[in-house]
Amino acid sequence: MALMDFIKKQFIDIIHWTEEDGETVAWRFPMADFEIQYGASLTVRESQMAVFVNEGQVADVFGPGMYKLSTQTLPVLTYLKNWDKLFESPFKSDVYFFSTRQRLDRKWGTPNPITIRDKEFGAVRLRAFGIYSYHLVDPKLFHSTISGTVERYTTEQLESQLRNTVVGHIADLFGESGISFLDMAANQEEFGKALREKITPLFQGYGLALDSLVVQNISLPEELEKVLDTRIGMNVIGDMGRYTQYQVANSIPLAAQNEGGMAGIGAGLGAGMTMGQAMGQAMMNAMQPGAAPAAAPAAATPAQPVPAAAAPVSADEVVATLEKLHALVGKGILSQAEFDAKKAELLQKLS
Repeated sequence: MALMDFIKKQFIDIIHWTEEDGETVAWRFPMADFEIQYGASLTVRESQMAVFVNEGQVADVFGPGMYKLSTQTLPVLTYLKNWDKLFESPFKSDVYFFSTRQRLDRKWGTPNPITIRDKEFGAVRLRAFGIYSYHLVDPKLFHSTISGTVERYTTEQLESQLRNTVVGHIADLFGESGISFLDMAANQEEFGKALREKITPLFQGYGLALDSLVVQNISLPEELEKVLDTRIGMNVIGDMGRYTQYQVANSIPLAAQNEGGMAGIGAGLGAGMTMGQAMGQAMMNAMQPGAAPAAAPAAATPAQPVPAAAAPVSADEVVATLEKLHALVGKGILSQAEFDAKKAELLQKLS
């Protein structure tokens, strides 16, 4: 009985891999000092491939199926060992299994902002992240270039390299495209396609197929986002003077409904218009890099008298007139449309 147990421990007649976890890419069948029984059964499941390595050389590659190991199913190994076709005895060889399942929802992203030269903003720092998927297609190439003779090679070991490969080509792609950050952020799908085309050959060099790559976000660091928000806000507002005028015009009907409201806003109307125009000019100057501060107007000299400007209509006069007109609306003498037309005419005189 002891002799039979010894024989069973020395010869292997069934070789297979059940993939106990979902993160192993390559796994070496535990051979120890055992030998494979001639005629043993090799089972390769769907989404797997098996590689026989003899004396450091890849002898045969098997796809999904069940095989009886013999000189007919191991022709390359037979050639390496110079076996005769009738020579039936155990043989020693390393067997590696490879998972060819598609790896989905793999994350990539820039751990730190990358600096690029943008045609609109100049030198800026960008962040980007997304997902990708891949699967193993060439176990022989993967074995010789990546996994080697290790007993178990996992996705964690592999994907650190893959993520760095993706991120390392983002800066190059931005530079080659010549597209500004704003246009690139608005066309993330096209950017993802271009990035995938650029790194697909690198995946193929590892024996992998890059099935998909998606760019989920392209953004600036927080401090640069604030600057961009300010610039966008200025573009939306446009002329600060007109914006302030619009706000004041909308507030007049509401103020007129309160007792003393029309008179109360008169004192601040002219000051608000002047302040709004000054703020608008200052902010526009600040958004233009390298712009020199506006020079103060030269003082008039006796030899060059300054012509007298037409006296502007004061805010108090406009408010008083609007208050009277609003009272006529309440009495039914003026229509609301007539009041609005007159209001627009008077506010135009404040410009």
